[in-house]
Amino acid sequence: MAWPICYALTVSRYSGPTPTVLSWKAPRPIRRHSWKPTTFPRPLTGASTTRPPRLPTCASIKADGLAAGKGVVVAETVEDAEAAVRACFDGAFGDAGSTVVIEECMTGPECSLLCFVTAGQSFPMAPAQDHKRAYDGDLGPNTGGMGVYSPVPIVTDEEMAAMVAIMEKAAAATAVAPFTSDYRGTLYGGFMLTPEGPKIVEFNVRFGDPETQVILPRLKTDLVDVMCAVAEGRVDDLSLEWADEWAVCVVLASAGYPGAYEKGKVILGIDEAEALDGVSVFHAGTSYNADGELVTAGGRVLNVVALGKTFEEARERAYAACDLISFEGKQFRTDIGAKAARGRSAWE
Repeated sequence: MAWPICYALTVSRYSGPTPTVLSWKAPRPIRRHSWKPTTFPRPLTGASTTRPPRLPTCASIKADGLAAGKGVVVAETVEDAEAAVRACFDGAFGDAGSTVVIEECMTGPECSLLCFVTAGQSFPMAPAQDHKRAYDGDLGPNTGGMGVYSPVPIVTDEEMAAMVAIMEKAAAATAVAPFTSDYRGTLYGGFMLTPEGPKIVEFNVRFGDPETQVILPRLKTDLVDVMCAVAEGRVDDLSLEWADEWAVCVVLASAGYPGAYEKGKVILGIDEAEALDGVSVFHAGTSYNADGELVTAGGRVLNVVALGKTFEEARERAYAACDLISFEGKQFRTDIGAKAARGRSAWE
């Protein structure tokens, strides 16, 4: 069976994946299992186009297609799992929910590790930790990401080594059959740090959002030089150097996100926010109205990023900047990075 190509190829020589590896963004149960005998630590997985006869008491229910990061429900009861499956098949995610992936519910912190890949080799970036749930305390529905920070202080040396090894194995798999040429671009690895060690949740052939907003500001090596070396397969010229700083990103979203939300709310205060030391504001869902005013145009509206010499300094700067930005219905999490600041025990 031929799986659909789900990743839009860019025209840029240096920023997009090569056509032969677009299947990395194929359906979830396929893209972790495509390179036998290559295997990765991963959750137990099944896929179905009809309602399964029996559901586990704790599971991740995922719409298999592209759902803007919102097609996942972590169900802690059979009733919640059944409701999530029913929502997929009833069209809550359109065609993306025509096939449902059911995975074991993994416990532990999340961690993202992005790598530059060329000639079958992997060059890891700094790790980052996203916050998927909509509300403080990791409550509410999943989103495309409400905030992120880098580096990740709770990751042990052993866990980092395990994630790097998995990404190296995945990179090597892109340079052998069935691919006709090696993949050159960015490989995203989404992990869960389980009691049994890191397990891969997903691979993607792209920079992560919002992870990129805290990773690249810490990259001291010229990004253009890196991209050129990746595109041309010059592995000997690839060496990544990172600033000894912390980065924290807080996402400002529209009221109602990740559900229905209104657009066209006037945004004020970005210049004042960016006047703070170490602060940058990246636009995610903005536009201009007929009067030339900057307005909201999406669920996730702005990414407020701050650099600091310490984790706490970066967090304080990011939230101080958030307070200076206003638009009707602005919502954001107030606890980005708070768990990590308390240590690994916060996940127990």
